[in-house]
Amino acid sequence: MENRDAFMQKIAGRLGREPRQIPQPLAFSGHAPLTSRYAGQIQQHPCDSFIEYATTVMQAHCEVAPLATIPQLAERICNQYGGGPLLISGDARLANVGITAHLQHTFPTHCWDSSGGEENLRRAAEANIGVVYAEYGLCETGGVVLFSSELQGRAISLLPTTTVFVIYKSRLLYGVTPLAHVLRQRVQEGESLPSCINLIAGPSSTADIELIKVVGVHGPLNAVYLMIEDC
Repeated sequence: MENRDAFMQKIAGRLGREPRQIPQPLAFSGHAPLTSRYAGQIQQHPCDSFIEYATTVMQAHCEVAPLATIPQLAERICNQYGGGPLLISGDARLANVGITAHLQHTFPTHCWDSSGGEENLRRAAEANIGVVYAEYGLCETGGVVLFSSELQGRAISLLPTTTVFVIYKSRLLYGVTPLAHVLRQRVQEGESLPSCINLIAGPSSTADIELIKVVGVHGPLNAVYLMIEDC
């Protein structure tokens, strides 16, 4: 911060103008800011676009199935990634589709307990697979949107080796812009948003070293998108 004003004065002088204390808003013409140029293309086939980006770029594992077979598919996926112990979100929507009861019957399983405190974190650290409910999917990035709550803590999707994200096909959005519109509408309708909204795009990865992408550097090594066909 030393000599900041003098430094900014020099830059402004080189640009041929006076120093600015308040940034000017960007001018947009012909299109809305942050609107995806692929929006029309994605909206025609949102599920295909989502799966293509998630698998090829984000290296996530995607499965699509009708509601009636979802519990059995969840079991197969858990077996494929090493089985239990499992930590499942306490979100009622997972129970409503039959996933919670089925996996509890098949694997050593714990559910996130709102009164569990530090015990929830211990179970998350020990779990091989975490199962969470995703509010939305983002086609342009191949990511999912999680709402943290007392029944679904962030640790479920961060600490286990594998995370299974359960999402309805009808909840796919083409990108972050429509997500912002949806969240704004929910607020305007009087709904309280969670304290934490996570946008997760596949398993952890980095390309810091020589631009070579390495998956599983920290956090979950595997991300599985289990999509329920409802449209």
